[in-house]
Amino acid sequence: MPRFLTMIRIDEQNLPTEFPAEFQERVGALVEEMTKAGVMLDTAGLLPTSQGTRVTWSGGKIGFTDGPFTETKEVVGGYLLLQCKDKAEALEWIQRFLSIHPAEWTVGAEVRELEEM
Repeated sequence: MPRFLTMIRIDEQNLPTEFPAEFQERVGALVEEMTKAGVMLDTAGLLPTSQGTRVTWSGGKIGFTDGPFTETKEVVGGYLLLQCKDKAEALEWIQRFLSIHPAEWTVGAEVRELEEM
């Protein structure tokens, strides 16, 4: 079965300071359901970009840029690694995942199939 990496995109500058308990419960219940269904392989949130470093290769040299990356409005704030029968199933799960977020939040997702080697 194909695997899909879903990168959860957020506006790091406009994150809520607290996450409501009912939201955390909804996320926990959905993650548990996805795990029991055999779809969820792994998931995690990421620390802020202020704690990250970008590494680039350009002109034959390695470069390092410490965060925060203020020039980037949207960043990857977390990920889900799913194993689904096809992309349509992966999109159904991610639609459910995004739908449990509070309506006033703006959250996006990029779903990409992993190329098996």
